[in-house]
Amino acid sequence: MDGEHFSLSGVERERERLPPIYNSSAPAGFGRGAKQPFPSLGTFISTLSQRRDAGGRGLAGGMTGGLSSTHWLRHGRELPPICSDVRQKQRLSIDTLPPEVKAPFPSDPVIPLRTKTTKEFQEDMERAVQSGDWREVREFYLTTFDSFIEINAAFKREANGSFNTIDDSGVNAKFVNAVYDALLGTPQDIQKSVLKGIINSLLREWKGPRTKDDLRAYFILVQNPQYSSTSTYVIYAHLLRQIAALSEADHHFLVHWLKKLSVRRFRQLVERLLQFISTRLFPAEPDELPPLAKCSWWIPSATKVLSLFNAANSVSSTPIMPFTDFYNITLEHIDFMEEYRTWQNYGNSNRFSFCQFPFILSTVVKKVIIQKDSEQQMISQARQSLVSKVSRRQRVDMNLLFLNIKVRRAQLLSDSLDELTRKRCDLKKKLRVTFVGEAGLDMGGLTKEWFLLLVRQIFHTDYGMFTYMKDSRCHWFSSWKCDNYSEFQLVGTLMGLAVYNSIALDIHFPLYCYRKLLTPPTAPCDQNALVGMATATLDDLQQIMPELAHGLGELLSYEGNVEEDFYLNFQVFQEEMGVVKSHNLKPGGDKIPVTKQNRKEYVQLYVDFLLNKSIYKQFAAFYHGFHSVCASDALMLLRPEEVEMLVCGSPELDMSALQKAAQYEGYSKTETTVRCFWDVVLAFPLELQKKLLHFATGSDRVPVGGMADLNFKISKIDVPTDWLPISHTCFNQICLPMYRTRKELKHKLTIAISNAEGFGLE
Repeated sequence: MDGEHFSLSGVERERERLPPIYNSSAPAGFGRGAKQPFPSLGTFISTLSQRRDAGGRGLAGGMTGGLSSTHWLRHGRELPPICSDVRQKQRLSIDTLPPEVKAPFPSDPVIPLRTKTTKEFQEDMERAVQSGDWREVREFYLTTFDSFIEINAAFKREANGSFNTIDDSGVNAKFVNAVYDALLGTPQDIQKSVLKGIINSLLREWKGPRTKDDLRAYFILVQNPQYSSTSTYVIYAHLLRQIAALSEADHHFLVHWLKKLSVRRFRQLVERLLQFISTRLFPAEPDELPPLAKCSWWIPSATKVLSLFNAANSVSSTPIMPFTDFYNITLEHIDFMEEYRTWQNYGNSNRFSFCQFPFILSTVVKKVIIQKDSEQQMISQARQSLVSKVSRRQRVDMNLLFLNIKVRRAQLLSDSLDELTRKRCDLKKKLRVTFVGEAGLDMGGLTKEWFLLLVRQIFHTDYGMFTYMKDSRCHWFSSWKCDNYSEFQLVGTLMGLAVYNSIALDIHFPLYCYRKLLTPPTAPCDQNALVGMATATLDDLQQIMPELAHGLGELLSYEGNVEEDFYLNFQVFQEEMGVVKSHNLKPGGDKIPVTKQNRKEYVQLYVDFLLNKSIYKQFAAFYHGFHSVCASDALMLLRPEEVEMLVCGSPELDMSALQKAAQYEGYSKTETTVRCFWDVVLAFPLELQKKLLHFATGSDRVPVGGMADLNFKISKIDVPTDWLPISHTCFNQICLPMYRTRKELKHKLTIAISNAEGFGLE
């Protein structure tokens, strides 16, 4: 905009106090402290108009004509604060509201009839570009964005149609896109007139609930591409503030309208909001934006509006964009532990924290929060042990600062179970493993070896705790009944310890397992309370037993006589220790036939039985084992996919990043063998790259922090070149003989990684 900014600077003496965005001050890094008054939009416009009249730089200096400063003052109403109804201590989302809680909409005003079509507008634009006469286009933009009523008149498909459903916004999306796509190519005075009209619209007096036409106007205005420029951020912030302040019922409509946007438009708006937050946190120039202390409501407003897009993405039948694209990487550079403490300490207040909106925090941030939270708990545990010893005047043994696990290799599983049961009060201390009869100090290698060996033994099909599903290539809980489920608790504890000690495990559970682990996200105090009973769907069963899920899907879509052709009743059969047992899905189920009318109920009960009820005791023990270690509020910040990444690592491989982070022992990175190695690895297909990673580290996944966190090492081994490469998975190390040619190295390496034994897989 010709370098001109819609700035709030220079009006401190004439500012008016707007209602505070929250009742207390902003979080760390957001001007925390005493709340400072800041100028309202009305005062801001008035002051700039006066400065312009005095010859100073005003609101995009080219905005001549229009409303006088007295008019701005007369109509410059105080803008309402952002809605303070922020849900605390749980993942914030916009739920689908039942009809009875939806706010009634006041009747819409009569909208003037505008007949310009998309084609006519595009023809006007073509003529203006060719002739240089922009009068008709200028008049269109000036009129259209003058008020919410005019916005509806231009873009509503039927001027006075009701469009009272969430399924149809009533907006002519094609026309909106055409008008906005052309806007940035118009002369500057037209662009400024649009912004001036938006300011006028935002200054309208509030008269109770917003109408559906108001919602439509907000829906259209938030798509304006001009907000990509920092010079328009003041206006953008006030628009976001008003949208954030709408009722939950209004947000419900906006969410469902937003999900109808094209993928490209939707992504642009999300990226614009993320950029707005990043720029507000870390402006490129100190004077680029108003002082942070005076507009601390910008970031909460933008984040809440972003949550509407996140909700739209979630309620869409298929996600519009990956949930990871909502991460704001800039937040990795703020004091997010202060954010976490604010969320913990002020959970029932209106104090803003990014932890209220965990979708914006990357898995890297969440991992660090969990680790630092665990470190504090470890330190606390160790301090209590130390104080207890000193108070009793006993000799202090430094071993009490650690969770010391001593096991025999021959009795690995039973010894591990005994040790963890006996030392369950020490689970949050730093883990240190010793193998009986073996010298060596655990610097991390022995701990990882203990995890790898335990996982290999527990998940072996002969052991019977878990069933390997060949079709889905994952493990699921065996439904056999026993008197003691402590070994399932051991597996849960093992997973919790892996998260606490930053060890990626080669475990292949379906995503539904991690959803069960977060149901609820923190263990209830009542040991008899139900846990892990996540709502199960046919899609969840598809992850585990795809063939059975397909069969049940065919039952649901069958057009013939279900009762006679399938001959089913509300009863299922399972084999337990060689004996087939029957289970009624509901009381008297063996006498209730499955019909076309009740088949949905049958499928739902069947899926719930398989994924919840039949394995309840096994999973409950597993759940309590995991939460005995990971008893942290930080788990509330996580999605099931993120828990999986913390336990198993990320499936995204970047071998170039691994090359940059690699360490060498006996080789230098310029030697022929090393250069041939990377030439071969970088040219491998993804499947072989995964096998290489599994060969070297024991897992084909990457730690959440990326390849650099692997501490991958290539070492020289002085053996003949007819030997295959060997690996030490405990140390993420691969040992290479001095192969002379690329062809020889590729042949030997491919044989080695293709014939390495996997952990826990057939």
